[in-house]
Amino acid sequence: MNAGKFPLFHAQKMERRAATGPFAKERYFCLGALFFLVFRTTPAATKGAGSDTLPDSLPSVAGTLPHFVQEPEDAYIIKSNPIKLRCRAAPALQIFFKCNGDWVHQNEHESREHVDESTGLKIREVMINVSRQQVEDFHGPEDYWCLCVAWSHLGTSKSRKATVRIAYLRKNFEQDPQGKEVPIKGMIVLHCRPPEGVPAAEVEWLKNEEPVSSLNDDNIDTRADHNLIINEARLSDSGNYTCLASNIVAKRRSASATVVVFVNGGWSLWTEWSACSVPCGRGVQKRSRTCTNPAPLNGGAFCEGMSMQKITCKADCPVDGGWGEWTEWTGCSPECERQRSRECTAPAPRHGGKLCEGLSRAAENCTGGQCTQNRRLLHDVKPQSMEGTNDVALYSGLAAGVIAVAILVVAVTLYRRNQSEYGVDVIDSSALTGGFQSFNFKTARQGNPLLLNSSMQPDLTVGRTYSSPICFQDSMDKELFDPLPDIKVKVQSSFMVSLGVADRAEYHVKAQPKTFPRGLTRDSSSIDSRKMGLLTPTAPTSPTKAQLRTMGMFGHLGGRLVVPNTGVSVLVPHGAIAEDTSWEMYVVINQDESSAHTDEGCEVLLGPEVTYGPPGLSLSCPIAMTIAHCAEVTGENWNIRLKRQTEDNKWEEVMSVEDETTLCYCLLDSHSCHLLLDQPGSYALVGEPLTEAAVKRLKLAVFGSTGARSMDYSLRVYCVDDTPHAFQAVVTAETGRGGQLLEEPKTLLFKANTFSLQVSIQDVPQFLWNIKPFTTCQEFSFSQVWCSNQQPLHCAFSLERYGPATTQLSCKISVRQVKGHEQILQVYTSVAEVEKERVPFFTQSDCTVTSQSGPKAFKIPYSIRQRICATFDTANAKGKDWQLLARKLHIERNLSYFAKQQSPSAVILILWEAQHQENGDLDSLASALEEIGKIHSKSPAKTPEEPKSDFS
Repeated sequence: MNAGKFPLFHAQKMERRAATGPFAKERYFCLGALFFLVFRTTPAATKGAGSDTLPDSLPSVAGTLPHFVQEPEDAYIIKSNPIKLRCRAAPALQIFFKCNGDWVHQNEHESREHVDESTGLKIREVMINVSRQQVEDFHGPEDYWCLCVAWSHLGTSKSRKATVRIAYLRKNFEQDPQGKEVPIKGMIVLHCRPPEGVPAAEVEWLKNEEPVSSLNDDNIDTRADHNLIINEARLSDSGNYTCLASNIVAKRRSASATVVVFVNGGWSLWTEWSACSVPCGRGVQKRSRTCTNPAPLNGGAFCEGMSMQKITCKADCPVDGGWGEWTEWTGCSPECERQRSRECTAPAPRHGGKLCEGLSRAAENCTGGQCTQNRRLLHDVKPQSMEGTNDVALYSGLAAGVIAVAILVVAVTLYRRNQSEYGVDVIDSSALTGGFQSFNFKTARQGNPLLLNSSMQPDLTVGRTYSSPICFQDSMDKELFDPLPDIKVKVQSSFMVSLGVADRAEYHVKAQPKTFPRGLTRDSSSIDSRKMGLLTPTAPTSPTKAQLRTMGMFGHLGGRLVVPNTGVSVLVPHGAIAEDTSWEMYVVINQDESSAHTDEGCEVLLGPEVTYGPPGLSLSCPIAMTIAHCAEVTGENWNIRLKRQTEDNKWEEVMSVEDETTLCYCLLDSHSCHLLLDQPGSYALVGEPLTEAAVKRLKLAVFGSTGARSMDYSLRVYCVDDTPHAFQAVVTAETGRGGQLLEEPKTLLFKANTFSLQVSIQDVPQFLWNIKPFTTCQEFSFSQVWCSNQQPLHCAFSLERYGPATTQLSCKISVRQVKGHEQILQVYTSVAEVEKERVPFFTQSDCTVTSQSGPKAFKIPYSIRQRICATFDTANAKGKDWQLLARKLHIERNLSYFAKQQSPSAVILILWEAQHQENGDLDSLASALEEIGKIHSKSPAKTPEEPKSDFS
């Protein structure tokens, strides 16, 4: 058989037969011998023909199995490029590739031989190409594989299997790294799962496009499951991190992850306590700290807690020395002189007080100037001058007594005349026509068009938004206001009868309207001021700052002044102004930035700055001033103080609301502060939060209007201090620009926790409306909101309709404090209707009557008030005095203030009137008096010696 013509399929067939059967080893041996014989005869047969023959000089390889010098290796097909598999074996007569269990055709093999110079052995090398199409067409349980089979004299050897796979790398990462904000020294873990690929992708990390290596930095670990781990974050670790995946096919970049290493603020040490704020008396000591240890960086949280602490202190006041009593005169000395002395001990000077002025010893002649021998003559004219002085004192005393008797007679006469003028017998109930009178203020009419497309339209006159006095009833303005309601007062107590109200009587009364001239000019029929002692100093005519002002003329009968829509009023009691005297009084509200509060200690203005006057006003009893405030006064979280402006335009503290003082009185309720004041001037209510739980009320409102273009629409959200005066500024601004109120205003409780206020718009129909990018969420800093001091804050959202067919807008406005409360304002409006009507949301009612004088200004009739005062001002053995009245009316603090008043009961009733001016209900007063009457009725029977009760 010709070896050169030996068919490959014969070898395949023989190899398969040799591999099976009971004598497989023997068959392999015979097959090897056959190949040996065939290939040994080949050179002799073909030597003359010039064929490729093996040289006869090669050493014999008999008795050795083939040994693979190079086995085929795993390979990857990149794109459409075929790969080449190689095998080298020695000694080998022939080498063939077998792929996926099938022999590769002889024509697909590339063979070559060479002699290893070191061993002298003949090495055969065989190569085949594998294409992408071959691998894709193979559908087996495992990857495409190939191995080599080499033949020698003694048998065959097989190489390892080499797999052939198509290389690829997908585009999308299975997990992109995510940005993080971590505190300094915190751990940073960035996860990365590279795209699927063959071979598997290797991962490399980049920071700001620079490779990150764990070899140079022990703080960084990049070996764990492709994740990047930074054990302790440093400020330098902030940056943009990218995960880079690559294999033999391609490279892929992940989305960048921004890592921010922030530093939370830390407090510095407290400073030393400051000196006491006052040189003597009760003051305040302060100490502070700063958020600089460390300062917040990269958005780190500001320090929690208060930056300033205050404690009360008491500084000893200087006490000037005072002379004690003179001692008795000594006996007459041989020098005709006697002496006496005194000491500076009444009191002795303390705490730096002044020493007593004058002499501590005195001497005088004791013989009337008759001592002539070796004696001094002192004060020889003194007896005569003393006698003249005594005569003058005697005549002056007699004259003063006569004048006092004359004044007493005149006072009794005027008092009787005054009683006859009223014509009231306080015991006769028939004289009390009307009983308890009702007092009412103007309110907005029910039908005012504030909201569009709402079944429940909110009434946004400031008077309805706030329960506070707006203005007085005016008979000339009936179309804007509802008629006064009837007030029924039923009196059933015998004690009430004793006060001048008939038992079981029922009265139906209406407050009679009275029109006051807008200019508040003096009435032409009034008595000449020169005869009546009329005093009419006025307020400054050229104010230097924006003001709200109301004025009125008041006399002995008293009255009431109200600044419309601000929650500010002044009540002048009956008898506060002397008879036959009138004053033109005014109340002014400063609308500019107030200077009453200080930046240190986080002081904020809780209500408007109010001035009443004129400066020279003379009062015999305190007036009652009411100022609305925005503090949530539940708990002990505030330090609220009353301040007064001095003549040099500085502000001094008058009192804290918790102080016990006789200078003035402060009654603080949930929304208003009621003050009893003796001196005219400028007053302001300021507050300092003592804890982070201190809360300031904010009023939230949303308004809308079309823009310059018909397709534009603007939403404006206001956040103002919850006082009528602050909200009135919003009303005025929106009225001027034609804004429409889109939702009832709501109240938000804003905490002193240093966190900001966020305003966001939600649920805007995206297919109907377009909103300006990056404006869906806006933010006010904590200091902006907390220190707004009655000035409105607002933010705007600009929207645009996609087409004129869009006529409805519905969305939500969320107003929330970070780590605090949240309110939702629901907006639903018809833009087409707004464009058609263009009606401002609020029709400002012009209150022509802002003052009332005389009995109509008070709820309690003068006759009943007189009787109450006469009953309770007199001390009573059973304890039924003005202190009992105060307790029943829930006025239990600082009673020493009322004790110094000429009529404590009258001042208590004025304070009650100021506190209850928002309604005409006298139930609380009637109930208190009735309860006192029941206590009296249960008292034991009087002894014969006991005087009759005042109630009989």
